[in-house]
Amino acid sequence: MRTLAVLASGQGTNFEALALAARRGELGGRIAVLLSDRPDAPALARARRLEIESLVLPCGRFRTRIEDERPWLEALSARGVEVVLLAGFMRRLHGTLLSAYPGRILNLHPSLLPAFPGLDAIRRAFEHGVKVGGCTVHLVDEALDAGPILAQAAVEVREGDSLERFEARVHEAEHRLYPEAVAAFLSRLPAGRPSAIAAGGAR
Repeated sequence: MRTLAVLASGQGTNFEALALAARRGELGGRIAVLLSDRPDAPALARARRLEIESLVLPCGRFRTRIEDERPWLEALSARGVEVVLLAGFMRRLHGTLLSAYPGRILNLHPSLLPAFPGLDAIRRAFEHGVKVGGCTVHLVDEALDAGPILAQAAVEVREGDSLERFEARVHEAEHRLYPEAVAAFLSRLPAGRPSAIAAGGAR
């Protein structure tokens, strides 16, 4: 069974959906740890309730990225993490983590990429007047929300919809799509840990 980590900055509802799928044996992996950049993130309370280890790690002086990713990589390596799942993590990853987990970092984005990358995707799609929105699971690379797409789920904008109702249905779709996409991804993953981690890349 694969060893997984989730990175989250906010409420953690998608983290909980993943954790419950893992508990039911539907994910194909075990979530070893939740890492967060925010000590006040509600996701941490969910982790405690679900009896999953959680850590808040330093981010440094930048608002949208981690200044030094080495402590994060060391935490992942120490727990034997093979795949990293971003679930509402509000910082972009760069060379240290991306090179250690090539093709093994997944993200969930609340739009049908490539439409509406970046922040406030649900609101921007709704205000743009789309007839169909949704969510996307994709691999993470250096570009913003532009890695290879693994799975998508469409959510119709209904007549008379409010932003709040549409947003709630997108989140419902996320909670279904992400565990299914992770399970499918893990079932196709070659055996063994990422090469950089196996070679001691966190040192």
